Amino acid sequence: MAEIYLKDIAHGRSGDKGDTSNICIFARNPEDYELIKREVTVERVKEHFGDMVKGEIIRYEVKSLNGFNFVLKNALGGGATHSLRLDSLGKSMASALMRMKIEKN
Repeated sequence: MAEIYLKDIAHGRSGDKGDTSNICIFARNPEDYELIKREVTVERVKEHFGDMVKGEIIRYEVKSLNGFNFVLKNALGGGATHSLRLDSLGKSMASALMRMKIEKN
């Protein structure tokens, strides 16, 4: 198996509301949907972000769009008005997830 970055087979968008980040990722090619489904689990996303995400992570499958929506709670240091982080908004979270390494058959 070869190790690749998620960005090699997917693209993403993200946003925020308070202390919750929302990340949507979409397979660039429909045939990669199952690979993403297998490799980009809640557990792997939690491991990828480490201590940055303090709350629950929920994954929603959107098969009709070959994508997934991840909701990361307590992920932004309290949100824009409470955090001391340089980037306390969730706009960059999809870019961070695209750097996740996954196994490709």
